[in-house]
Amino acid sequence: MLVGYARTSSVGQVAGLEAQERELLASGCEKVFREQVSSVARRDQLDAALVYVREGDSFCVTKLDRLARSVSDLLNIVAGLEAKKVSLRVLSMSGSQPLDTGTATGRLMLAVIGAVGQAERESMLERQREGISKAQREGKYKGRTPTVRRRATEIIRLKEAGVTPTEIATRLGIGRASIYRVLANQSGN
Repeated sequence: MLVGYARTSSVGQVAGLEAQERELLASGCEKVFREQVSSVARRDQLDAALVYVREGDSFCVTKLDRLARSVSDLLNIVAGLEAKKVSLRVLSMSGSQPLDTGTATGRLMLAVIGAVGQAERESMLERQREGISKAQREGKYKGRTPTVRRRATEIIRLKEAGVTPTEIATRLGIGRASIYRVLANQSGN
């Protein structure tokens, strides 16, 4: 059985998710797991797909970056698939034939492509850090305002209404320590 997995990083990328799903179905996938979540977040549908596949199945993705966040992540996923005797197919490989880890050549190509992908990602992150550092030196980059600081007024209002810090944290989905920090800053003013 061919089992597909489609992922985009944000909810706004609906067209990209639909395109991946169409490509997976056109390639013969009988079941497609899909989600819209960053690769660094918990990927529940990926986990579900990896549990779902059985011996003899092929697990399909349109591109490697839809599957793994790093070479080690990719190798862990592939090791889990191999333990279940499931091959990995990557449909889009820069104009070449799809990659299939069911073959020795496919396994070699996967390792090489994964390493190149990780090098590209690390290079991009390094350039990003350099750009942020330069912008900070020039006073053009302040970073984002921490979420809790934006909600300080609401936290203080709830506390003044007699709500406990633990309940405030639960209601607002904020860590309890952050609530105490806001309240300490407020009483220190």
